Amino acid sequence: MDTVLLISLAVLLSFAMTGAWVVQRWTGRSGWIDTIWSFAVGFGGIAAAIFADGDFTRRMAALAVIAIWSLRLGSHIGARTGGGDDDPRYAKLVEEWGDRAALRLFLFLQIQALAAFILVFAVYLAATNNAAFLGMFDIVALLIAVSALCGEAVSDHQLAQFRKTPQAKTEVCETGLWRYSRHPNYFFEWLFWCCWLFFALSGSGWSWLALLAPLMMYWLLVHVSGIPPLEEHMLRSRGEKFRSLQNRVNAFFPGPRKSENRPIEETRA
Repeated sequence: MDTVLLISLAVLLSFAMTGAWVVQRWTGRSGWIDTIWSFAVGFGGIAAAIFADGDFTRRMAALAVIAIWSLRLGSHIGARTGGGDDDPRYAKLVEEWGDRAALRLFLFLQIQALAAFILVFAVYLAATNNAAFLGMFDIVALLIAVSALCGEAVSDHQLAQFRKTPQAKTEVCETGLWRYSRHPNYFFEWLFWCCWLFFALSGSGWSWLALLAPLMMYWLLVHVSGIPPLEEHMLRSRGEKFRSLQNRVNAFFPGPRKSENRPIEETRA
């Protein structure tokens, strides 16, 4: 492993999230945090692909995949934030932290930098794979990546279109992919990070560590900073309408809709 490169990437991500903290304190909009995080992960992944010592074609494929992911997600969140929408998850955290909000947010964002490093590390492991591209595992990886990128883009677009309707002020979204998962965008985001394990397989003895990326992303999205705080917000703002949705629709993995009389599933760890 290239220790110097990995340390440099870790420092870069830490500085990026420090910058995100400064932007949030200056603008008061927490959405810029995730915008900067998305671009930082993309930049770190691109740097990992450029400076790693794996097969050149594989490195360029990894660079293209992580760049597309970063540009799409970062621009989507940035446009939403610039349009006036803020993230209720951060707003609730800042409110709960009170007078210590500035310091605790800074530390929280450094934890996000660590999470970003784990994702970039998965890209690095894929880029250090010297096996000739395009193998069977690479085809699987590309199919997963394309499916995930398209699925997340479609679900984000469907939600954005719903938010433009008058019903969005009082109802919950159940159009398109949102009929089969309460958080299809989160599901496809997790699925995207599964592709890096397949890109890395048949590489060095460390390639299995790429599994840390989807494992961590699943834990964060389902049990920590994704579904739980967002669903708390939805229950406060939509009440029984969202409880009814919880009865009908899976929280994460897309699947058949349920009957109304089933018990509500638990979404917290």
